[in-house]
Amino acid sequence: MNPSPGRHPSTNPAPTRRFAFCGRVSTEDQQDPEASRNWQLSRATTLIEPVGGVVVEDFFDIGLSRSIPWKRRPQAARLLEALKNPRRGFDAVVIGEPQRAFYGNQFGLTFPLFVHYGVELWVPEVGGAIDPGSDAHDLVMALYGGMSKGERNRIKIRVRAAMASQAATEGRFLGGRPPYGYRLADAGPHPNPAKAADGRRLHTLEPDPVTAPVVQRIYAQYAAGKGLYAIAEGLTADGILSPSAYDPERNPHRCGLAWSKAAVRVILTNPRYTGRQVWNKQRKDEVLIDVDDVALGHQTRMRWNDPDAWIWSDQPVHPALIDDVDFRTVQDLLAAAGRRAVDRKPRRTSREYALTGLMFCGICRRRMQGSWNNGKPHYRCVFPDQYALANKIDHPRSLYVREELVLPPVDAWLATAFDPPHLTDTIRAMAAGQDAGDQMVEAAERVRQEVAEADAKLARYRAALEAGTDPALVAAWTAEVTAAKAAAQARLRALGGRRRMTEEEIATLVTAAGNILDVLRHADGRDKAAVYQQLGLRLTYQTDPKHVIAEARPSAIMYETECPRGDLNPHALAGTSTSS
Repeated sequence: MNPSPGRHPSTNPAPTRRFAFCGRVSTEDQQDPEASRNWQLSRATTLIEPVGGVVVEDFFDIGLSRSIPWKRRPQAARLLEALKNPRRGFDAVVIGEPQRAFYGNQFGLTFPLFVHYGVELWVPEVGGAIDPGSDAHDLVMALYGGMSKGERNRIKIRVRAAMASQAATEGRFLGGRPPYGYRLADAGPHPNPAKAADGRRLHTLEPDPVTAPVVQRIYAQYAAGKGLYAIAEGLTADGILSPSAYDPERNPHRCGLAWSKAAVRVILTNPRYTGRQVWNKQRKDEVLIDVDDVALGHQTRMRWNDPDAWIWSDQPVHPALIDDVDFRTVQDLLAAAGRRAVDRKPRRTSREYALTGLMFCGICRRRMQGSWNNGKPHYRCVFPDQYALANKIDHPRSLYVREELVLPPVDAWLATAFDPPHLTDTIRAMAAGQDAGDQMVEAAERVRQEVAEADAKLARYRAALEAGTDPALVAAWTAEVTAAKAAAQARLRALGGRRRMTEEEIATLVTAAGNILDVLRHADGRDKAAVYQQLGLRLTYQTDPKHVIAEARPSAIMYETECPRGDLNPHALAGTSTSS
């Protein structure tokens, strides 16, 4: 058949294929999120351009480890929900690098969804779309998942080995918060030339003139026979600020009202007061979220290592507040007190608390502890038993709330708020509640803007250097802005790197929680607890009158974080919800 007049077959435009781009960047590799997104998108675009493909939608997760399953990554979870919509705006999905998208067996758990909904998945490593019937493609993707897991494990091993060596042989301060009694001091330029050029510095500990005498007082009083509570009582009575009150910015989760027995014990057991660097006191263990559903992945838990596994510096590396003899004497006294026989019978059945970590005391604002009484779960606050009373806090010796009295009204409220007729209004209220209820989010966004402005200035300075500006002058400008950027990043880490969730992200989170009505109607305590956590539920028990304030606050579970390894000392440069 002859072509139409005035048109040639070779001039017909190729049909456009609409793709969604999916990617991820963590902070473990210290990459700039925007730069990482750009090169991953570039790889994806290069793959799909020959077939007339264009990226029309973006699903890019920032600040999340590759080990987190897709259902727990906000953007990846949003993509999985979009697959279900027959009117989605894309025909296929393209991934720039499978090692960043898939970890371990995640491909095998995720790709069947693409096949089920008839959406192709394109990756550069197979040269196009993955063929569901190809054993070779399955093998390639499984290989990259294994490589991703192996790479992460190798990074962990290298970093831990390097930090152990630096602590033992160099006694280097490896970052984190200085112990109560010390403050940070400059220790010269970073030994890594590239980091030194960026303005990074080493840091060490020096005695804090205000709190160092308090540490020495605590050790002397305990060695003289005073108990933990008596020491806490005396410090509070004398008006000495507790660690959380003295430095509230680094302890926002503490009440700071009085000294606690736990704070005194932590000081008495910290070996760094002897002048040595001690590392590896704690470790991060990854434990399954649900042993009956391994696809949910793992969550990180901090665990104490046995003292034999601690890494001590060979020599003292900062001024000692307590000498070795006094420190050993106190440790012997603590060990003797801990050897008292306690007759405890093993539990025959596990105890489930549906509101673990979600119930707060309205007086002291602390989390209430789970307590099993008369065969039923309760939540209690025993503030006076743990904190000194010298500040005359008007707090009953113990407060108890029975779980069975709280769950029915909470479930009824959630069922009403999240049923289809009210869901849109609820999501809108949750999104708006972030603005009205979380000042830390607002502060983090202001600091994030400072970082962005610093990046813009550095880009201009780089352009000026390339245009022929005096290198010495550019270096001075760069050092000043780099220091300001580092200070802003340190403040951002202190704030937890929080950001607001969009209404779309909240909707994805709520959808991922499943059918709220069905779950709350039929689930056991553990399943209910998972739903409450996903919704950011917070319950506050008020005693006068006796009632519980319930809030769903998604900002409590949405974070962007930065890796502290980027700076050996992240603090050195730091200068309304739906409710019922």
